[in-house]
Amino acid sequence: MKKTLLTVCTLSLSIFLSACNDDNDWDDVFNPPSDIPENNIQNPVVRTDSYSITDMSTIAGESLVMTYKMLGINNSEVQATALIFTPKGAPPVGGWPIVAWAHGTTGVADKCAPSRTAMDTDIKGMIAQLLAKGYVVVAPDYEGLGEPSGQELHPFLNVKSEAFSITDAVVAARNYLGSKVNNKWVTVGHSQGGQAALGAAQYASRAKLDYKGTVAVAPASNLDLILTLGEASVANQPATTQIPVYASLDTFTALITAGLRNPNPDFKYTQVFKDPTAQIAEKYAETECSGDIANAFGLNMTLYAQSTGSLNGYGRTQDNFLNIPTVKNFTSKDGQPLTVKVTTPVTIYQGSYDTTVPRIATNTLVGSAQEKGTVIQYNTDDSSTVKWDHGTAYTLNIGNIVQDVGTMLSK
Repeated sequence: MKKTLLTVCTLSLSIFLSACNDDNDWDDVFNPPSDIPENNIQNPVVRTDSYSITDMSTIAGESLVMTYKMLGINNSEVQATALIFTPKGAPPVGGWPIVAWAHGTTGVADKCAPSRTAMDTDIKGMIAQLLAKGYVVVAPDYEGLGEPSGQELHPFLNVKSEAFSITDAVVAARNYLGSKVNNKWVTVGHSQGGQAALGAAQYASRAKLDYKGTVAVAPASNLDLILTLGEASVANQPATTQIPVYASLDTFTALITAGLRNPNPDFKYTQVFKDPTAQIAEKYAETECSGDIANAFGLNMTLYAQSTGSLNGYGRTQDNFLNIPTVKNFTSKDGQPLTVKVTTPVTIYQGSYDTTVPRIATNTLVGSAQEKGTVIQYNTDDSSTVKWDHGTAYTLNIGNIVQDVGTMLSK
């Protein structure tokens, strides 16, 4: 995971009860939807191109960028992109299984798509281990990221969109690889990708394949509590302490706003932000990647604090913006994973030093999912002498994750 001046990944929180404070929500929670559409897209692979931004020649047989068809957030067929890596050598009798890798937050602009940027060393190392075990790796960019038209905004943290990006990429990859692969597949993801992986578990039936399980690391969930707790965590602190936290929170909020503008094009940044933050969000959220957006927010706040001595009076978010119906529906429903019982294996890793997806968020997620009947293997750093933060919850457990994948695929 790349580190910028301000680390921005996926996450957030909302108390479980806040997702269930309407009478009808309990019906949604305990009566899972039965209308998941099967993927019957004809000729799902649009094209394949060689992937060469990161040299994978020593670990992969094929390294491709696949353009494929998927069902988009607006219930129409759209095109998306995904990376495909195959093991070296001939496939075994019956074919290789597939591991879908779901990436963390990069932004909503096309240039932020993983298929268009150099691969992180840790991610490459994990992919190398998966390929060495004899698994094909399919890594979708997600809907709207790097897509050919350049017109569709990425629906940031929308669980169904992420899930369909994964299921439909796996279906297309299997169509492309044919008898080289079998029906077994699992999903692994970190941060936003952890949320996406849990979404894939909810919607796995769409692929009409043999889904074996999910590994989610520090998954984004409960998307409003983090904003509230983040604000409170630096209340009355010096500006130098507040600025990195505020810039991270505002970047997260700006990307959510940008994503909401996919199904709601008339939704405006000024409904969520005050000036000058609204101006910065409108200028950068849809054109720059997460680190640069955070730096723009941070720089402007720094200049203000230097001229006034504090951040008092600086315009950030609108009062009660979390109660805007469009936002509230997203944080409590569309952006919340594990809202229904999942029957396939789920393993979650979470660190106690994580300030991006605080442990209270994942504790809440796990507790509410278990109440619905989902069985979760919940791995924390409680017994570890080295405590995990948002990045190390992933990097320190890559070997364990690969082992988890092997256990799931062996059944």
